[in-house]
Amino acid sequence: MADLFQRLALNVAEVSSVGGRSSNQDAIGRAERGELACFVVSDGAGGHEGGEVAARTVVQSVLSNFSEKPGFSADATPAMVAEAAIAVARSKKQRPALQGMSATVALALVDRAGGQATWAHMGDTRIYLFRNGRLLQATRDHSMVQQMIDAGLAAGADPRSHPKRNVLYAAIGTDNEVLPAVQPPLALQAGDAILICTDGLWEWVAEPQMEMLLAQSGSAQQWLDAICAVADERSGLVHKARDNFSAQAIFIGEAP
Repeated sequence: MADLFQRLALNVAEVSSVGGRSSNQDAIGRAERGELACFVVSDGAGGHEGGEVAARTVVQSVLSNFSEKPGFSADATPAMVAEAAIAVARSKKQRPALQGMSATVALALVDRAGGQATWAHMGDTRIYLFRNGRLLQATRDHSMVQQMIDAGLAAGADPRSHPKRNVLYAAIGTDNEVLPAVQPPLALQAGDAILICTDGLWEWVAEPQMEMLLAQSGSAQQWLDAICAVADERSGLVHKARDNFSAQAIFIGEAP
């Protein structure tokens, strides 16, 4: 754990793009309160307007709750997910035409003074943690494909290309009892890198490629630009509209 007198510095880059779609149903946001930083990414579904409303509602709810009650604990992130679910349910009640809307969520809290991070997610928006240039851990999608792989029913299946890859069994706004997956607080180190991104980005860039691009980058912006460039190139080789894509890249360093 970082020394209280060697607090962490965060170098952050963000992107949220419509891709080849007619509207952007992704939303991102971040906020800081003292030594705490909050990052959130959401991918909406449920039609043109519904997806936009759901993702925006999730992000606004998370940031509002963080601003009102900033705190760092294993309970903080699932509590914010629960509040976001209430906000989406409230929006559905106010706008019956949007009953089918839902959204993924991936949110992370970083305690710069304590040198720790914790996160939670629902759906297939991912959080990656890299250390010493290598992938240390990543969230597991709440998707039908991942369930099949875990059950041994789809050995060798690629979540990036499987025909059922977009079918989720957990997301904010869906009728299920699935709780968010939570990463308990873990110690960060100078040199760590965190990537939070929707499937519109990670589906085009495999983890070894992320590692290679990380090794070539001196800042979060360079890394994120390089990842997006690879995704743009690969998506340009197929004949289908590029999905929305959004991401936050975070470089962890020691504050002077």
